Amino acid sequence: MSEFFASGLVVDAIAALMLVEGIAIFLWRRRTGQGLAPLDLLFNLAAGLFLLLALRASLTDAGWQAVALFLALAGIAHVADMLRRWQGAPPS
Repeated sequence: MSEFFASGLVVDAIAALMLVEGIAIFLWRRRTGQGLAPLDLLFNLAAGLFLLLALRASLTDAGWQAVALFLALAGIAHVADMLRRWQGAPPS
């Protein structure tokens, strides 16, 4: 089990589940018209995926530069997600 984590395969498994989740939500939206808009879904999943990639880089000793890059990309995706949500939020 420790090799599963140390090799980063745990991150690969979670990323695969995220891909399935994203496809399912996209297809649900397409079929019913309900749920997240595709761009909102993309920004949200991208932020999570970049955090996972930072974790994978750290687990596999890829170097601090790779970890920093993925964290920066996660931050950018998160800000984009928040801006879209903020602009679409109803006034309180």
